[in-house]
Amino acid sequence: MGVDYYKILDVDRNAKDDDLKKAYRKLAMKWHPDKNPKNKKEAEAKFKQISEAYDVLSDPQKRAVYDQYGEEGLKAGVPPPGAGGAGGGPGGATFFSTGEGPTSFRFNTRSADDIFAEFFGFSRPSGGMGGGPGMRDGRFGSLFGDNMFTSFGEGGGGSLHQSPAHRKAPPIEQTLPCSLEDLYKGTAKKMKISREIIDASGKIMPVEEILTINIKPGWKKGTKITFPEKGNELPGVIPADLVFIIDEKPHKVFTRDGNDLVATQKITLIEALTGYTVHLITLDGRNLTIPITSTIHPNYEEVVPREGMPIPKDPSKKGNLRIKFDIKFPTRLTATQKAGIKELLGSSV
Repeated sequence: MGVDYYKILDVDRNAKDDDLKKAYRKLAMKWHPDKNPKNKKEAEAKFKQISEAYDVLSDPQKRAVYDQYGEEGLKAGVPPPGAGGAGGGPGGATFFSTGEGPTSFRFNTRSADDIFAEFFGFSRPSGGMGGGPGMRDGRFGSLFGDNMFTSFGEGGGGSLHQSPAHRKAPPIEQTLPCSLEDLYKGTAKKMKISREIIDASGKIMPVEEILTINIKPGWKKGTKITFPEKGNELPGVIPADLVFIIDEKPHKVFTRDGNDLVATQKITLIEALTGYTVHLITLDGRNLTIPITSTIHPNYEEVVPREGMPIPKDPSKKGNLRIKFDIKFPTRLTATQKAGIKELLGSSV
């Protein structure tokens, strides 16, 4: 099974939520790196391990996968039982599906600092593990005194919510594959999401929403579209932003280079020497005919202005279309053919 999360938290396999919280609280206070200055490296490792164990076992989806497939199955992306192929994001059961098929389950561990902050209302200073919100004075002692750990009662007498803090859950990121045609013309994609919200009575309930993502002409791979606070709602936590990241699908004719489009034509040596006409269908369905009157050598490139991708800030302007050539040379020539070529080209060489 790999890592034994139950053993790390010192709980049995039937442990309930309260058992997990008690175990995490006790061990997190014991192994917090700021409480172990003499063996900080070891404490960092144990603190992260304890936090990962709690994150997995306290989440029904992750725990179900872990119980059935172990750590390897969890981190390899095996979908939870009954999930039907939907994909899970960090911090809960947020799922995504498009017309192109459902995404797969994704295991994402919340940072150790975020989990600690959820329990105690504060995190480590900025620059600590995981980059949690932290206190700006650099050390806990400067704000809480040197006995800040004991003030929460290592024996279990303190409250889990003595210092409530409405932290924001980390963003949930999802890749959005787009064809070059989509990115050339612009389009709207519908995305169905399922998430949990807290109703007026404080009860957690599942809801489904359809999000419309408007793809603008010329957008590039890596462009992010953010839907604020569309993650799961949890008590005392501001929901995560849902972030879609544009990815480009491979195209059978064109590749993209910045705002330019590049197409490679396979031609014979005779066509390279005597002339060739390029015929292409553009990404918006137009037929282009480009006669090449120059002699085409192996590094030759024909540039067609303004037939590339739209420029995002001004879609009325476009990059260039660059046509490259893959010249097929004959593997061998007879003596007669060599003599003929020398005779034909001798005066021009």
